Amino acid sequence: MSADGEADTGFTDEEGIPFVGAGPGDPDLLTVAGRKLVEDADLVVHAGSLVNSELLEEFCADAEQVNSVGKDLEELIPLMTDAYESGRTVVRLHSGDPAIYGAALEQMDALAEAGVPSYLVPGVTSAFAASATLRTQLTLNEVSNHVVFTRPQGRTLSAEEDHISDFVGFGDTTVCIYLGTHAVSETMDRLLDEGHDPDTPVAVVYHASWPDEDVIEGTIETIGEKVEDAGYRASALVIIGEAVNGSNYERSFLYGDWARGGDAPNDEPDTETQEPDNE
Repeated sequence: MSADGEADTGFTDEEGIPFVGAGPGDPDLLTVAGRKLVEDADLVVHAGSLVNSELLEEFCADAEQVNSVGKDLEELIPLMTDAYESGRTVVRLHSGDPAIYGAALEQMDALAEAGVPSYLVPGVTSAFAASATLRTQLTLNEVSNHVVFTRPQGRTLSAEEDHISDFVGFGDTTVCIYLGTHAVSETMDRLLDEGHDPDTPVAVVYHASWPDEDVIEGTIETIGEKVEDAGYRASALVIIGEAVNGSNYERSFLYGDWARGGDAPNDEPDTETQEPDNE
């Protein structure tokens, strides 16, 4: 509720062009807000093959669909601006969550310069779909206290800006590598050269939540060759760390002594004073 007692507006009630996270692939993982917005759209500008065509067919069938791949800002911004100013309902549909390795903000800033408001609608990022596929958590008590979203060095990231080795070196961190399928072998070779444990678990989830999803499991020492044998060069999420196996964790304090093998509590836990280890 707002300060004046009126109900706050939701994502579907905001003014402007929504930048919607389409999720990792499975149309069922599009959020309720995202579904409402794309179903009501007259124009959906989408991220090409990164968005499952089944989602477009199921929820965007009545809208004009424009693939943004190969189009620069000088083409996209007038396209969306003209449609919005003519009274059409426009949705910009990104893959995953637009806050993770997307280019949403530069488009939103350009729209603002053109006098068109916009806003973000969260989506499910591929790291979460991948952890669900692996039946594990990215954080596990006494195994992984931190999660890192990163990418390997390449055209966008210089060697000096690649901190994957540092993150793996923390030990209690789950490292999720985006945009790095093509460089799995090179990344693992660098980790080996820098002295990391070759038996550290690694999982590569190709097309997490898609019908052709595939999981390759191994270690820092073995995963590179396995991915090369599979022939994947894009569209996979790489996870490094002990949480990959979902084992050797300690029970959290979330449910008190009862969950840790003690006596069942007489009363409900004091949630105001109890500090959980994880969500």
